[in-house]
Amino acid sequence: MPMASHVVAVSVATAASPPHVAAFSLSPRPRFARAVTLCRRARAAPLLRSCTRSRGASLVCAAQGQDTAIQVSDVNKSTWQSLVVESELPVLVEFWASWCGPCKMIDPVIGKLSKEYEGKLKCYKLNTDENPDMATQFGIRSIPTMLIFKNGEKKDTVIGAVPESTLVTCVEKYVET
Repeated sequence: MPMASHVVAVSVATAASPPHVAAFSLSPRPRFARAVTLCRRARAAPLLRSCTRSRGASLVCAAQGQDTAIQVSDVNKSTWQSLVVESELPVLVEFWASWCGPCKMIDPVIGKLSKEYEGKLKCYKLNTDENPDMATQFGIRSIPTMLIFKNGEKKDTVIGAVPESTLVTCVEKYVET
């Protein structure tokens, strides 16, 4: 008699990140261990605290309870002059939108840089949906785009959800050591 397969759905989320959802069709016996492995491969591993079996073919993965993301302050047209142009420190501004997946991916990286370079660099986020004129002014054609300003002048541009090392290399050129 052939073994029936089951669909296992895994969803992991925190306040700081979008949910990671994956569905797997698995045979009955190895479904729990296999689903945990697949869940971890789906980039949910850093968020997992525990996975437990529930009835039938269900698998429930619990996310870590702590919110480790650092919130980056917003900047807009009315605060641009005081926060960016008049800043004594270099400023990194992320142009983003709430619907943008890559923007959500790079958000924790910007938060981490904000903390690591505290006192040497200011980091802000500008929502392009709420400030389209600012995005147009700086020629933003895709998001996320990070602009680095020093002494009120645009010095560098990084486009896309790049690795942290790429942003660090770029930022290092403008911060005082």
